[in-house]
Amino acid sequence: MSIQVKQNLVSGAKYALKCPNAMSAEYITIHNTANDASAANEISYMIGNTSSTSFHFAVDDKEVIQGLPLNRNAWHTGDGTNGTGNRKSIGVEICYSKSGGPKYKAAEALAISFVAQLLKERGWGIDRVRKHQDWSGKYCPHRILSEGRWDQVKAAIEKELNGSVSVKKASVSSSASEYHVKKGDTLSGIAASHGVSVKTLQNINHITDPDHIKVGQVIKLSQAASSCKSHAASSYPLPSGVIKVTSPLTKGTNVKQVQTALAALYFYPDKGAKNHGVDGVYGPKTANAVKRFQSVSGLTADGIYGPKTKAKIMEKL
Repeated sequence: MSIQVKQNLVSGAKYALKCPNAMSAEYITIHNTANDASAANEISYMIGNTSSTSFHFAVDDKEVIQGLPLNRNAWHTGDGTNGTGNRKSIGVEICYSKSGGPKYKAAEALAISFVAQLLKERGWGIDRVRKHQDWSGKYCPHRILSEGRWDQVKAAIEKELNGSVSVKKASVSSSASEYHVKKGDTLSGIAASHGVSVKTLQNINHITDPDHIKVGQVIKLSQAASSCKSHAASSYPLPSGVIKVTSPLTKGTNVKQVQTALAALYFYPDKGAKNHGVDGVYGPKTANAVKRFQSVSGLTADGIYGPKTKAKIMEKL
């Protein structure tokens, strides 16, 4: 049975503020709200305030409510006026994200089913699903990320989308050391069926884009979990000591190592710049990336790279 969507659409008078551009969507972006409001309240507040921030759907434990037409863009991903996230993706907010609990779990489950429905309606695959963080580096969907469940959520969406097909395709004996990609496979489906994370498979197979694997490609599986940390350490070496904004600015390999590791965790120094701002210069934008990482990692958010920040980065890689 399809999920029914209630509409409370923004007025045409506010199109210039909330959704000024025509859109032919190519992606779906998932968010967690920063409060514990219902879907009705989220949409009502969004369409009624004077901020440009906007999104297409809010999902709570009981219903899905639409606030913007799907042929108009939304300002929800922080990647700029012409960013692909803002201009080409459908924004889905999962409610009750601040405190979690039973209501949030139910809202997330409904959102998973709803996103799968959106994919089915458009003939899209799981590769069209993105998290807010993918576009601008913001730590969102914050609850899903902080609980380390993004791969699990994507796998659940894929399961809703394809039933058990992808899991069956990826099914091999537990003693197998590798898997040969078949048509229709996704890295998230392979990871889910073998009890490892997508990040782990990326690390041991040197895969930079988890949404692009090829038929016939060999995916290494053996000792995935045990090798993940050591591989991350070798792939993203980090300097010792303290690095902060100075005059003149600190430059060099040590800074670039910090920037590269942060970028691997989607905390880009400058999302819109060449190489996402990985330039070997510890300026205000790099300090801001460090500060954003610290703020969601339980550290003092001072923008200064030091031993505690290094340890936390290595923990999350």
